[in-house]
Amino acid sequence: MIKRRGWLLVLAAALQAGTLGSALAAPAVMKTNGRTTQPIGHYELCKRSPIECNEKTASRAPVELTRTLWKAMIAINDEVNTAVAPRTDMEAWGQEEYWSYPDNGVGDCEDYAMEKRRQLMQLGVPAGSLLITVVRQTNGEGHAVLTVRTTLGEYILDNLDTRVLAWNETEYTYLKRQSEQNSGVWIGINDGRADAVASVR
Repeated sequence: MIKRRGWLLVLAAALQAGTLGSALAAPAVMKTNGRTTQPIGHYELCKRSPIECNEKTASRAPVELTRTLWKAMIAINDEVNTAVAPRTDMEAWGQEEYWSYPDNGVGDCEDYAMEKRRQLMQLGVPAGSLLITVVRQTNGEGHAVLTVRTTLGEYILDNLDTRVLAWNETEYTYLKRQSEQNSGVWIGINDGRADAVASVR
């Protein structure tokens, strides 16, 4: 159970950052429903760089959401969104679904998510609390975001939004995400807010 003082610090940080709604909505946790298909772009990434898919996290417990982490999530989301110029994989690489770090300053949605994940891991957040997640936008198009699993709920870092929101405050339909125990395994999400959830390849 979160100590009262820790919770108040997170609320103070959220108020300062203008994201109090997200903090008060917690804890919001996605319901998952077992192993599912791996996105083709992630599969190809695993073949090129096996270490990306061999990160194991022994504990299922999410990371503690401290004031420091909350501020880091907001800062990293904003910094990566600002630093990386949006380009489709076809524009950047001449092919569809090429997952990579945006080291050349350009990328699409999953590249933003990968970079935010990398930076949060460098701060000590375990891989099992940083999950690349596939969603469907309201226009029907697929999209990728980073889910941060915390003791006060699950939050979304998104290249299409400057805010860090609880997952259920977004308008997306959630389809699948990396397993919290194995970065190479993907699990389905039962998004109870939608009538039906489909999978994307």
